[in-house]
Amino acid sequence: MSQPVNLNRFRKDKAREERKAKADANAAKFGRTKAERIAEAAREAQARKLLDGHKRDDE
Repeated sequence: MSQPVNLNRFRKDKAREERKAKADANAAKFGRTKAERIAEAAREAQARKLLDGHKRDDE
């Protein structure tokens, strides 16, 4: 005789796989690595520092 199949578990596993696939697609579309975020923050800080160094104190 064959083993009984738990349909609730099958349904939940399928839903979990679909959510994982959607999350992976969103990560590829919108996500950035931690190194990319840190590099961008460093570039912004450097640009801000450069602009602040060129300010004039006329006022």
